[in-house]
Amino acid sequence: MKKIISVISAMLIYMFFASSYSADALSFEPDFELNSKSGMLINLDTKEVIYEKNADSEQMPASLVDIMTAVVVLENCEDIDGTTIAADKKLYEEFPDYEYQNDLRYADIYDGDVLSVKDYLYALMLTSSCEAANILAYHFGNENISNFVEMMNAKAEEIGASHTVFANPHGLYDGKQVTTARDMALITEYALSVPMFEEIATAGEYEVNPVSASSAHEGTWKWTHSNIIMSASSNFYMDGVKGIKTGNLQLGGRNIISMGSSSGISYLVVLMNADFYDENNEARYYHIDDACKLFEWAFEHFSYKTLLPEDEELGEIEVKNAEGNGYVLVKPKTEFSTLWYDDIDVTAIKRTTVLEEGITAPVKKGEKLGEIELKLGDEVIAHVDLVASSNVEKSFMKFNMASAKAYFSSSLFAAAIITGVILTLIYFFICLYAFVRAKKRPSAVLKKQGVLMTLHKGKKR
Repeated sequence: MKKIISVISAMLIYMFFASSYSADALSFEPDFELNSKSGMLINLDTKEVIYEKNADSEQMPASLVDIMTAVVVLENCEDIDGTTIAADKKLYEEFPDYEYQNDLRYADIYDGDVLSVKDYLYALMLTSSCEAANILAYHFGNENISNFVEMMNAKAEEIGASHTVFANPHGLYDGKQVTTARDMALITEYALSVPMFEEIATAGEYEVNPVSASSAHEGTWKWTHSNIIMSASSNFYMDGVKGIKTGNLQLGGRNIISMGSSSGISYLVVLMNADFYDENNEARYYHIDDACKLFEWAFEHFSYKTLLPEDEELGEIEVKNAEGNGYVLVKPKTEFSTLWYDDIDVTAIKRTTVLEEGITAPVKKGEKLGEIELKLGDEVIAHVDLVASSNVEKSFMKFNMASAKAYFSSSLFAAAIITGVILTLIYFFICLYAFVRAKKRPSAVLKKQGVLMTLHKGKKR
């Protein structure tokens, strides 16, 4: 039951995210270049895409795959604290033969170690543990990792990540395993709605206490998050930035997904396929550089601006048959605010208002009477409904006069006049015909009587 409730809760939260996602998105360009081949900066509060670069280009996810692995596990485990799994060395057999050994990440989970699902999830998300990925996939895939990968792909399809294909649960190179920055943003937003995911994925460190008496580990056992932007001892440290996942592949570059907040505004950064080395062939954390640049840019230059106050009067509409002056003022249905780049003057926004015509009383306050479009250059910022700012009552005197006037000027009245004229003419001709007939009738009768009299006289003779 707990698992079902968790899944339903996650789906409801995701549906809220999807339904509230802004249809009109306005993106901005930073004044710097990113090394990452693909990337996105998203306002997590409104789901608006603030910046994107090749967001739909196909990339290799590396251990960003672990985000989906964690989602499937969390949605299929009722008790991550109480469910334990023993590590089995047979699940590690593929790793020694892997061609690109520098891609491998371990959490030192040894054969026979017994850890909770929660422990394995922390190892997965903080260290990109290949052992944890296979152990979890084997257990929740009904002792078949391929079954678990099918579950991952089914979840991606359900979420709407239509350009993503998973081939394994750990993210090591596989030519069939691909995704995009946009899909990874979508998957991560969904993951953040799953209970416990954010808590695990954004932890700076995690201390493990193995429950197995046969564990080779003694004392404390600690894992630290691979996102060094979170570490106060790092040169890349930024306050307000945490999690979520890093991932590196020799053939796919460096990747990072992280979230951060400043001044009450939350952001999600997704970066994929940054270079490993600079022009001098020296190792560089370009994905970390890029993430820091985007967060700094967002933190320093963006704030919420009210572009349409709720009480701003934006025009008036004539209302027929209305009491009073016969007009109603219109205003925005709701205040419209959005995240705004401080280098752009809001006076540059073009407003286009479309108001309804032929409005007839009564009109109710709040009734939709038009729409306003806000546009910056060629990009639409928003469409906002315009509504009546007050009630407008019907004037029955004006209504009756208007009805009479409308009737006398209507085609129905014209048809009635024409019909009346036609009927009058018909009646006139009928009367005329009757009159002529009546006038002719006496002479005919007299003539007939004269003939009869003549005949009668002849008989007497």
